[in-house]
Amino acid sequence: MKKVFIAFLTLMLSLSLSAQIRGYNVAVTVTPDHKDWNYQVGEKANFVVNVLRSGTLVDNATIDFEAGPEMYPEVKKQGVVLKDGTMKWTGAMKTPGFYRLRVVAHVDGKDYVGACTAAFSPEKLLPATQCPPDFDQFWKKALDEARANDLDPHRELLPDRCTKDVNVYEVSFVNNRPGSRIYGILCVPVKESKYPALLRVPGAGVRPYSGDVWTASQGAITLEIGIHGIPVTMKQSVYTAINEGTLNGYWEINLDQPEKNYYRKVVTGAVKAVDYIASLPEWNGHDVGVTGSSQGGFLSLAVAALDKRITFYAPVHDAMCDYESALKGVACGWPHYFYGVKNPDMKKVEGARYYDGVNFAKRITCPGWFSFGYNDDVVPPTAAYATYNVVTAPKSLSIYQMTAHFWFQEQWDEWENWLLKQMKLR
Repeated sequence: MKKVFIAFLTLMLSLSLSAQIRGYNVAVTVTPDHKDWNYQVGEKANFVVNVLRSGTLVDNATIDFEAGPEMYPEVKKQGVVLKDGTMKWTGAMKTPGFYRLRVVAHVDGKDYVGACTAAFSPEKLLPATQCPPDFDQFWKKALDEARANDLDPHRELLPDRCTKDVNVYEVSFVNNRPGSRIYGILCVPVKESKYPALLRVPGAGVRPYSGDVWTASQGAITLEIGIHGIPVTMKQSVYTAINEGTLNGYWEINLDQPEKNYYRKVVTGAVKAVDYIASLPEWNGHDVGVTGSSQGGFLSLAVAALDKRITFYAPVHDAMCDYESALKGVACGWPHYFYGVKNPDMKKVEGARYYDGVNFAKRITCPGWFSFGYNDDVVPPTAAYATYNVVTAPKSLSIYQMTAHFWFQEQWDEWENWLLKQMKLR
């Protein structure tokens, strides 16, 4: 009996240790009266705010809130007490855009945030970004210079990452000048055949990469690249040091000098990644797509615009779009270069135009799948929707209204399924 008891106790302890912390018992919900969160200019959006504990209203909840066009709230109030834990609010817009009600509740010494962002005639949004007259010549020159350097590809098998179905490699190839290399993780199905390919471009930051083994296991070549010219399999501490050191704020490097802008080599490196894929004997020669989120959304637009071999692309909450809207007091894309800047340096404004996703989006000719959230405060839906609106090629848009700068599982699943369908794997 003693042994049975000990075994039972051990089992109970192991089960308790495996329990996970998930979510919060206190929540702030902000709900609109239109299920799709969409309104027409001239309509009113009615919101209901609830502060909840264990799913029931919190009496005498104290909140701060702000409301108005996203990034430019017109109303800010603090210390509002909700006797019954609930509040109603009404908002409207006179022009197309997004109206956000953001609430912070203070409960037991902790802050809890809820938000709802209503769209007003978003299909009529247009970006403010202008296009340089030599935009096409600028990027042709950049790519011609980069392609004057042979790829000189290197490939090293990573046995500990391989599976029975997929071989995984760290690869590198020359970017825009000798000695400047792009590194990535290449995944190739083990079975000998010809496969479609997918290029994955990264969000902002400096980090290692593991590669897209799962998509490769479905029957595709995948290449996930880093953009900083350093190997992608080092310890995290190395990337943390670089991110906090020499590459801290790299997105602002030489903004006023297009020829020296940090993203010039980033974009050419991403396009040369397509060159690398095209050099692989395992590629089927006709199906190749590009996808990424945030900064990777911008890079997806750039690659799809600059390389006509791309047959599909999928940007998710695409950053780096429509910077110039900030000059008109309208929400602008990350990195928000000119947000709150009263007297912007016009050389920076002009320089940024060469690296604005809007100007790439206008030049895309292949099918695309877009997705973003209305509550995103990093990549405002105002900028994301305006960018989507200027695309003239076949396109589809999947909105997940409640998402901020993150994914829902359903969004991730839909994205994967769309990519597989483009590669004829579904």
